[in-house]
Amino acid sequence: MTDIDPTVRAVEAVLFASPDPISVDSIRAHVGVGRGGGDIRSALEQLEAQYRGRGITLVRRGDRWHFQTAPDLAHLLRRDREEARRLSRAAIETLAIIAYHEPVSRAEIEAIRGVAISKGTLDVLMEAGWVRPAGRREVPGRPLIYATTPAFLQHFGLTSRRDLPGLEDLRAAGLLDPVDLALERLGDEDMPDGEAHSDGEDGD
Repeated sequence: MTDIDPTVRAVEAVLFASPDPISVDSIRAHVGVGRGGGDIRSALEQLEAQYRGRGITLVRRGDRWHFQTAPDLAHLLRRDREEARRLSRAAIETLAIIAYHEPVSRAEIEAIRGVAISKGTLDVLMEAGWVRPAGRREVPGRPLIYATTPAFLQHFGLTSRRDLPGLEDLRAAGLLDPVDLALERLGDEDMPDGEAHSDGEDGD
């Protein structure tokens, strides 16, 4: 039997036992090697190569790692009855704005959408585990700002936010609508003065 690096075996065991994607620091806390994380990262690279093309693969989501079923085999494990999570248009637009502009405040989201949003819209996204509070903006009033989570990357199959489709990709696919155009203009034009209007969907 070929000898296997004990660190690789330990990292593999930690990843296998973890119910959620896990960071290098958390893995190191379990394994207890490599103060700078070098040994852990090397082990992760070895495992990623070893599992490439197999029934399960090792993938990175942001700064976290986990095993998952190979994408081309996922249909074998999918249950016949799935409960779909349906988001309102307001929630979808809000999630897109946060993903592309994080960290972003509620007022900034409303400026981009051009309509007011209720706290309930953000609550839905946080309950889904895709959005989190990310501190407060150091400006008068210190508004709360929001960002996406590792679960957002995991759900949408993204390694990082750099994998989000660009505006050119969205335009080519015919997916741009007024809110997307507002995203494109943001930074090039000043938003018009005046209060945001309610879209009727986000009543407090």
